[in-house]
Amino acid sequence: MKFTLHIWRQENARAKGHFETYPLEGISPECSFLEMLDILNEQLISDHIAHPVCFDNDCREGICGMCGLYINGRPHGNDDGITTCQLHMRKFKDGDDIWIEPWRAKPFPVIRDLVVDRSAFDKIIQAGGYISTTTGGVPDANTIPIPKHKADMAMDAASCIGCGACVAACKNASAMLFVGAKVSHLTLLPQGQIEAADRVHKMVCKMDELGFGSCTNTYACEAECPKLIKRQNISRLNRHWIGALLGRDRK
Repeated sequence: MKFTLHIWRQENARAKGHFETYPLEGISPECSFLEMLDILNEQLISDHIAHPVCFDNDCREGICGMCGLYINGRPHGNDDGITTCQLHMRKFKDGDDIWIEPWRAKPFPVIRDLVVDRSAFDKIIQAGGYISTTTGGVPDANTIPIPKHKADMAMDAASCIGCGACVAACKNASAMLFVGAKVSHLTLLPQGQIEAADRVHKMVCKMDELGFGSCTNTYACEAECPKLIKRQNISRLNRHWIGALLGRDRK
């Protein structure tokens, strides 16, 4: 297969970026998208054409959330429920033009080319996305009865890998789905309910401080999430946020 790649090149966050075009041939349909970029970089290096294209990757198994690329107008490309590393070239037609960009969001500044700084998510987690109270050991947790539907919802929310596709898909660059998932998977379980009000208040305040936008319910985040996180987590986040504010007012 052959493709024409239009790739965003940018030296750093302050530099002005632009698209550069690279023709590529001899790509197997079974090749993953990142493997295709590896082949491109080998050619760029061996032929002394340009500096290799910088892009994030790690596990290449859809687990780590590192490989965030905006491909033909969609986060992670033209398939559902997958990360960029799980996208294969058989999803494209021979001779296609492919446009590849980094995440476009103010809280995710470009480091170089397709690599963005997603440490804003880390700062949100550091603000309150954890359990710090003593809730007993593993045997104690196993003795606490938890309704199956709540355990299932908590597990579904915990599957969020923090890739940032929700932010990239949202016209407001909102992180509500990410924060909602992190709040939900802790708050739905008894061990996380002790700090629930403080957690949601700290995480939402940090999210706003970092410059993420507000949610206007377009549901683009849910549509593009590689782990199919549900928008109901945003509703749960809003309920806990209002409860936290009312609780603080009473104090």
